Amino acid sequence: MMLSRAAARSAAGARAASSGTCYARASRSLPAVWTRGMAKDNKQQHPRFAKPPNSAAPKTSYPPASDPATTPASSPSTPVRPSAPKDSARAHAQTEAQGAATSRATERQQRQPELEPETEPIPDLSKLPDLTQGIPSTLEYETAGATNRSSLASAEDEGASASEGDGGGGGGGGGGRAKGELPASAYISSSERRRQKVANWMFSLAGLSIVGGTVYLGRDWDEDDLAKHPEVPNGWGLTLWWNRVTARLGETMTYYQEPAFEKLLPDPDPSFERPYTLCISMEDMLVHSEWTREHGWRVAKRPGVDYFLHYLSQYYEIVLFTTVPFAIAEPLVRKLDPYHFIMWPLYREATKYKDGEVVKDLSYLNRDLSKVIMVDTSAQHVRDQPDNAIILPKWTGDPKDTELVSLVPFLEFIHTMEYDDVRKVLKSFDGNHIPTEFARREAIARAAHNKRIEASHGKGSKGAGALGWLSSHLGLKPNNMSLMVQPGGEENPAEALAKGKMLQDIARERGIRNYLALEEMIRTNGEKWLKEEAEAQEKLQKEAMKNMQSSFTGWFVKSGEETKPESAPTDGADKKT
Repeated sequence: MMLSRAAARSAAGARAASSGTCYARASRSLPAVWTRGMAKDNKQQHPRFAKPPNSAAPKTSYPPASDPATTPASSPSTPVRPSAPKDSARAHAQTEAQGAATSRATERQQRQPELEPETEPIPDLSKLPDLTQGIPSTLEYETAGATNRSSLASAEDEGASASEGDGGGGGGGGGGRAKGELPASAYISSSERRRQKVANWMFSLAGLSIVGGTVYLGRDWDEDDLAKHPEVPNGWGLTLWWNRVTARLGETMTYYQEPAFEKLLPDPDPSFERPYTLCISMEDMLVHSEWTREHGWRVAKRPGVDYFLHYLSQYYEIVLFTTVPFAIAEPLVRKLDPYHFIMWPLYREATKYKDGEVVKDLSYLNRDLSKVIMVDTSAQHVRDQPDNAIILPKWTGDPKDTELVSLVPFLEFIHTMEYDDVRKVLKSFDGNHIPTEFARREAIARAAHNKRIEASHGKGSKGAGALGWLSSHLGLKPNNMSLMVQPGGEENPAEALAKGKMLQDIARERGIRNYLALEEMIRTNGEKWLKEEAEAQEKLQKEAMKNMQSSFTGWFVKSGEETKPESAPTDGADKKT
């Protein structure tokens, strides 16, 4: 009996020791668990993963309290080891600290705003541009005000204010130095300073040159210049000096605005039997140029150009007066007129620049303006001499155009009648279509001429009387009847007038015969003439190249040294002999 009681006491003591050890371990592990829980609560979480404030606070699991009904009663014989007072006080403090931490975590979660989980928006693919048709334009977006200056200005103001705030805070807190705290010169490199210094010197030198040049332009005239500018005399005085400056500046500007030469044509040859000068334009009158994507630049020749030039060359001194530069127009002229019926071609360099427009000043032609006719397509080009001009509509490439050819009878009539001043004749056609008006007047004159011929036949008058009446009716003078001289093989003018022909009919028949003979000569000898001209041109080019080479070598070799090698063999031969 005694042995059983001793065994029971030893077993109860072991159980009490083991339970005390477990309670000590639990009491020592509670602070560590509480510390880890506080660290998790204080750790800042991403708002996406934060829990909503309404969710229940995390509860700390405690071991369930022992139920006296379910817990078996300890054996009365087993003594219960009383807990130490220190352990109970420590456990109570830990419990209170854990509850306070739990309440603080609950309050912190309640203060946080309620965040809903973010969801990525689904793009509307129907509003995307169709890239199969190319990259779309952003013009509508730009014009809709998305990049207007007001919105950009407000954004710049906000950025400037933010930068100022950051700079002030950085300066107060001892951060980096802002750029505005140093002068602007501190951010300029040494090479930039050198460039600025050179630029300043250049500007100063340019200013001094302008001032010096202006002072030099006001110097006194020499004898030749004084004769050209009698209205601006020499002398001291600010007004006289300034007048000389303006006069010399005007001459400089005139050099670029006036024609290249004071006389664009040489003096007329007395043996040349063409008293009238016919100036014709080229652009949109003789040719028409256009550009297309399929063919590029193309130039078309107007219908009847060859007949116009060949036929009127027997009556007029033909001058081509165009506003196209020489480099562009000269190849066209060579193809347009290979037989040189155009005696004098004048290009852009012969025109005058006035009030922002190109003007063809006929006073520079060195010809009597009473015998000059200008055919052009622009009235602005001949505004200095409008009475000498015939303005035709621009040719746009119509292959059935006859406007140029219909002008031939009128120009032939002027030569036939030998008017003293062509400007009076052109003035009488002012405001009318010249070919149509001339045909109407010619029909009226022909009807009157036929009546006069019938009346003279009834009275038995002869052709000479009819010729005298016609000359007086048309305003011809006795010295203007050179056309009545009968060439060999032609019909007598008196007989032709008696048959009802008019003076212009006789002149036209003669002109047609000359034109046909000229065309026959071109068909027979045209290729020969062109070949001879090409050979002569090639010879001139070779001579020009030889002269250029000799002038170039003359800079390095003297003329005496060039002849020494040729004379050396002869000298040696003389010595041997």
